[in-house]
Amino acid sequence: MDLTKIDLNHIAIIMDGNGRWAQDRGLERTAGHAAGEESLSKTIHWALENNLKWLTVYAFSTENWMRSSDEVEFLMFFNRDLLIRRREEFNNLGVRFHFLGDLDDEKIPVENKVLMSETEKQTSSNIKLNLVFAFNYGSRDEVHKSIEKFTNDHDSNVNVELVSDKFRNYMYIPSMPDPDLLIRTAGEQRLSNFLLYQLSYTELMFFKTLWPEFCEDELNQAVEEFSKRKRTYGKA
Repeated sequence: MDLTKIDLNHIAIIMDGNGRWAQDRGLERTAGHAAGEESLSKTIHWALENNLKWLTVYAFSTENWMRSSDEVEFLMFFNRDLLIRRREEFNNLGVRFHFLGDLDDEKIPVENKVLMSETEKQTSSNIKLNLVFAFNYGSRDEVHKSIEKFTNDHDSNVNVELVSDKFRNYMYIPSMPDPDLLIRTAGEQRLSNFLLYQLSYTELMFFKTLWPEFCEDELNQAVEEFSKRKRTYGKA
């Protein structure tokens, strides 16, 4: 399947339900995050097989720091470990890694920062798939920081036309196109401070499936539904 033929170039996913999956089995919440890795791997391979150009996944939000210290520590280790174990595999498959968020935050371990920077550099020439990890990401923070940088550069010369034309250049990843499709798992139907600016005309789909159980079947269902929708962008 060539997703570009139906103008599906960018899918964003809120990977929800890891903790619920673990608790349903009497396990620690951290076990759910580990189980979710398989679904992420399957999704990346599916994206490669179907010629998707951009895949963005919500890995860690700015609000996730409020979780228990044990879970936050696990998530920092898990994201670091995931890159160490899988970076070479996906690099060889032509995946380019991007990290979307406030990566200067002092709360992020230095080891994570170094590894993310190295991974972006190592994979920068790959063109098969752009894989974006939203890490320490909050959409309101992104917009606020973008406004600050924009106004610092333009001072009193700001006008509506200039903002419309240039504002995107101040976002975390200016080259990232708006998602065509947003998928959220585990039955919740909210955006949770994810890509609020970029989702203006994105098609939204919600699945009851918990993320560790999410697979190619649901992705194919989403594509089928997407292909039936008429995207008018406000036009008649």
